[in-house]
Amino acid sequence: MKYFFLSDGWTIGRVWELGGLWNESAWRRKPEISQIKLCVWEQGEKLWLYRVEEAVLMVEVKPGDSTQVDVATQAIGQVVLKRLITADQAIERLCAADAYQPVA
Repeated sequence: MKYFFLSDGWTIGRVWELGGLWNESAWRRKPEISQIKLCVWEQGEKLWLYRVEEAVLMVEVKPGDSTQVDVATQAIGQVVLKRLITADQAIERLCAADAYQPVA
């Protein structure tokens, strides 16, 4: 498994695998991406931990509707490509965070 942290309120967009963009027709399914009920606080921002299957190389994330205060003033949308990390790297980041919070 691979992991990444995603800011609270952001959503997942496109997904890449070894051959390029994830093709649901070829794979016959959506990529396995799940939010783990664990978050960290870094610099006043809540980051959720996500787990993805091994075939995924990178994910696109973007602000959700709740984080866009005034869409009319945004000329260019904000999109970030997230590189994935290993379980060991996720644990290191959890340990180094300002605070962490398991969610029941």
